[in-house]
Amino acid sequence: MTTWDKSKLPSRHTTVGPDRAPHRSYYYAMGLTEAEIDQPFVGVATCWNEAAPCNIDLARQAQSVKKGVKEGGGTPREFTTITVTDGIAMGHQGMKSSLASREAIADTVELTMRGHCYDAMVCLAGCDKSLPGMMMAMLRLNVPSVFMYGGSILPGKYKGRDVTVVDVFEAVGQHAAGNMTDEELHELECVACPSSGSCGGQFTANTMATVSEAIGLALPGSAGTPAPYEERDRWALESGRAVMELVRRNLRPRDIVTLRSLENAAVVVGATGGSTNAGLHLPAMAHEAGIRFTMDDVVNIMRRTPYIGDLKPGGKYVAYDVYKIGGIPVIIKALLDAGLLHGDCMTVTGKTLAENHRDVVFPTDQDVIYPVSKALSPTGGVVGLKGNLAPDGAIVKVAGMKTLRFEGTALCFDSEEEAFRAVEQRAYKAGDVIVIRYEGPKGGPGMREMLSTTAAIYGQGMGEQVALITDGRFSGATRGFCIGHVGPEAAVGGPIALLRNGDRIVIDADKGTIDMLVEEAELAQRRAAWQPRRTDYNAGALWKYAQLVGPAHLGAVTHPGAEAETHVYADQ
Repeated sequence: MTTWDKSKLPSRHTTVGPDRAPHRSYYYAMGLTEAEIDQPFVGVATCWNEAAPCNIDLARQAQSVKKGVKEGGGTPREFTTITVTDGIAMGHQGMKSSLASREAIADTVELTMRGHCYDAMVCLAGCDKSLPGMMMAMLRLNVPSVFMYGGSILPGKYKGRDVTVVDVFEAVGQHAAGNMTDEELHELECVACPSSGSCGGQFTANTMATVSEAIGLALPGSAGTPAPYEERDRWALESGRAVMELVRRNLRPRDIVTLRSLENAAVVVGATGGSTNAGLHLPAMAHEAGIRFTMDDVVNIMRRTPYIGDLKPGGKYVAYDVYKIGGIPVIIKALLDAGLLHGDCMTVTGKTLAENHRDVVFPTDQDVIYPVSKALSPTGGVVGLKGNLAPDGAIVKVAGMKTLRFEGTALCFDSEEEAFRAVEQRAYKAGDVIVIRYEGPKGGPGMREMLSTTAAIYGQGMGEQVALITDGRFSGATRGFCIGHVGPEAAVGGPIALLRNGDRIVIDADKGTIDMLVEEAELAQRRAAWQPRRTDYNAGALWKYAQLVGPAHLGAVTHPGAEAETHVYADQ
């Protein structure tokens, strides 16, 4: 049995010495033995709640993590934090809470770890913002840590085909257009989500789960197993054992997440046609490690990355199909073999990315993931745009799109609700560029996703005939010519605030440009007349978020990050 030297571990502040007798008494009250109090304390952080299927299995998986920690000689201390589930928050004011919840997750995990002086962490997450939120906390605290995804939902079946929740969102548009009956819509909603787990396509949750393996913070293969499968419990057990080995080696998240591993993460997002939200989350994770890695860096890497994953929303397969052919290691192996990843990056196994995947055999009898030599397109699934409409940049997912250039006429709305009502009423036409503004990080506040609006447009059969731009975000499930993260945002007087109905807009995803065809003199007049707008959120958490949040292209972060640190929690 290991005898632990706690002289350099944070838990010495709560468990060692005569003056800590009151603290130890609390642990005896919870049934711990003296031997358990003498071991490293490992926070087992989950986002378990009853808000959505993405989170509902996390409490079960946490028990297996705790068993692994105990087998490795540690003392697990389970705790939970919040999630805001985008599928339920979508399309109304609740979505303002979504991105802000990422910061709340990281902050509450930090406060729990600091307050109780835990020595290491295993973090379990299922829904979109909880994955980056947990990984941000790991990097911020920099104690030995392992991340584990809660797993994807199984695909639903409707009229003989696989469906996801996105099909239901798009069905709302079909229903509004008179192409689907009440009965058909009800039948679809009842079968689209048949199990626990996160949304099934390469939407934000599965994108960030793929990132967790590629960046080295999760055990290779751990992210692929669907949530209901008991195999997830084996991965949870192994994650608990792995974190204790990291404690022994003092191998920490900032030893793993480097500029090179962040580049690896951006490559896998581009290669799989992943969520545009990676353009927010990767810079935010880098910020926690003191690395400057902006949305520009993310999209530049994606631009030169071949697209090899035929995954929804741009393709036809879901995460379960990736699992059946060998999981995320298959994606990583294809990219390693093509020399597109830095194979020498360290991971939570204590081995490099290349070492972890040395024996993976790429399956040739499938068409879910293609070898790079037969890529679906030479360019990654996400593209950055810049121009006089977005000097700080914007982002668009081009995976599966046929046309990469759009020129049209601005139709402006100052909130998502206004835009959705116009779409419901078909108060738009082919050739319009629907502009949704004052929905940025500060202006929303909270930078809402626009899946209800974009899905309704697709449901009406107009997805290829209009474009949509916003200073807000899009769901990882969005498809079509939908440009998000336009910066500077309208709330700070960015050019998107100066647009008027009828202005011509040219978007060229091939060239990476987004411009409004308005004379500079006219723009100067509009700029002089522009007035900032107040929101209805003048108290509470969203007010606080709006005061602190920075621009989207830097990750929409709310604190100075590791660059400003004078000490790191792990070294206290």
